[in-house]
Parts: sequence; structure tokens; C-alpha cells
Amino acid sequence: MEGISELIERLKSAGVPLDDSIEEAMRSVDPGCFTDHSLEPFLGDRPVPFLITEGGAAKTISAPHMVATLLHHLEIREAQHVLLLGSKGGYLAALLDCMLGPDGGVTIIEPHDEVLLHTSERLEMFDSMGFLTVLPPEALEGWNGLSRRVDRVLVTGSVRILPPEIEALVEDGGFVLGPFGGPVHQRLLKREKQGDEWIDTDLGGVVFGPMDLSESERSPLDPHSLADHLEDLLGLMSEVIEIEDDTLTRLEGLIISLRELPADLPTLDEDSTEDEILEHPVMELLLMEMEWLGPMWPLFGDYMSVELANPGSPDDEEPGMSGGHEDLVP
Repeated sequence: MEGISELIERLKSAGVPLDDSIEEAMRSVDPGCFTDHSLEPFLGDRPVPFLITEGGAAKTISAPHMVATLLHHLEIREAQHVLLLGSKGGYLAALLDCMLGPDGGVTIIEPHDEVLLHTSERLEMFDSMGFLTVLPPEALEGWNGLSRRVDRVLVTGSVRILPPEIEALVEDGGFVLGPFGGPVHQRLLKREKQGDEWIDTDLGGVVFGPMDLSESERSPLDPHSLADHLEDLLGLMSEVIEIEDDTLTRLEGLIISLRELPADLPTLDEDSTEDEILEHPVMELLLMEMEWLGPMWPLFGDYMSVELANPGSPDDEEPGMSGGHEDLVP
């Protein structure tokens, strides 16, 4: 695969953890088998789309440095059983298959129909060593198809909590790895099962797209989505700056008011008129609060604009690029 060897060498030079099994898997599995989009971003150590959904959400294969980092923290050994929540187009499952060997297995739970179909079609053309299966979430309900417990769970999209039915599948001594938090920022946590307890190890801050793809397809003025973002921003900002009590109370009140709005509000698109936008209940609520909210808005923008790391980029590229939240979806 042209460009992969050079990418791997750049990642290693940048200190990205790449043991022999990860390196061999990345050299063996062609990411081009899982996307029809150009691999130029991927070879520049950036995410590459594998599917644009009918709702307009871009689903991506993570940047190579993030792929390698996740595989490193999974501590994969041959013959293990790995459960993937979110398929990433099938690329991660193919890498894991190479690392797990003929006695290993990967079970993918993919909640989005379009992504599930894409992943199934691509993996059908992949010559796997062990067993690979792609299932919708409802397949786990009362299903005894898992012939053995799960050694590792990799969550590929942001979640606030892990469903209890997934936790129940994890073998004692096994662990869950994934981004836990809200839509703006998360912590990459390793949650190890020790008897009846879960021991968390914080591996740092990350920003992943949501596990629930419907969150990516929401209108910018969806009141519940906006409330989630404001709540997440408030938590992040409170860790680094002191927010006045009056402003804090107003923000918390705005979040409550947004959540109290009905979910079936009119949908706005590029054809919506200025009057339709200004008369939208969410916009009316924001305008009512603009006297104190207006000065806060640039600060929100600063916290939403962060740098995308791409340590494996070629030397003639910028070391990172700044942009909005979508730039950070791994």
C-alpha cells in the first residue's frame, strides 16, 4: 500500500506507540478497502470519511495515530474476543482480526442501519483469520450467540455511560476502553472489571463523534442538543476559569429552559427565511437572554475551537490544524 510505510515511520518518530503486532496489522490491512473516499487525509494522519449518511453526517475512520493509540491501550493478545461498539467502517475490526489470529474473534455492534450495511458489505470481501460478525444492538437482547465472554470492549464514539447489558458481557479481568463524556469533550477511560467493581484509569482528554449518530444529524437549533453542548461547555469552562454566580445561575436556567422545549419544533434548513429563523422558539429564547449571553458567546467559540493533532503528518505539512468540533472527530 503506497504511503503506509512512510506514515508508520512518521508515527514511530513522533512517539506514537506501535508495537510489532500493530505495525504488522497496519501494513497488512488496506484502509482503502473500507472507504471509497481519497486516502490522502488518512496518509496525512487525519480522519477519512467512509460514509456520508442520508442525514448528512460524516462517519470517519479515525486518524492513524488515534487508531494506533486505541490498539495500544487495548493490550491485545492472540485468541481474545473483542467487542466493538461502532464499526468505523470495518477497518478497526480488520486490524484486530490480524492481531487476534485464527483463534480470536471480533463482534461488532453497530447502531446505525446505513453504517451496518456498509460495514457488512466491506467485511464480506475481507479474508479474515478468526470470526467476524456485525450485529445491530437489538441482537444482544436475550441472545446467547456469544460463545464466550468478552475480553475487551472498544467504544468508538462518545458515550456518557455504558449500557449494563454490555458491561455484563465482560470477563473478569477484562476491560472497556472508550471516550466517556458529553458532545464537546470526553475522557478516554480504561474501565477494568475486577470482581463486582470497575476500576477506571484516565488516559487523557479526547473528542470523538457521538456513538448515537442521530446526534450528528440534529438541527443546529435542536433544543436538547444545544442544551447538551452548553452543559458540557459549562463543565469544561468551570475547570479552568471562575464563572460569576449570576452568570452560572443564568446558564443553568437557560439549559433547563432549552430542555423544557418540545422535541418536535419546526426544522430549519438552508431554505429557511430570516423570519422563520428569528421566530423559531430556540432563537427567541436565545435572543431574550442575549444581554448577558452575548458577551459569553466568543468564549464559547474559543472552547469549541481546538487543535487537531496529526503527529504522523509529512514534514512539509502543518503539525496540526485549528477548527471546529468536526475537525476533531477521530
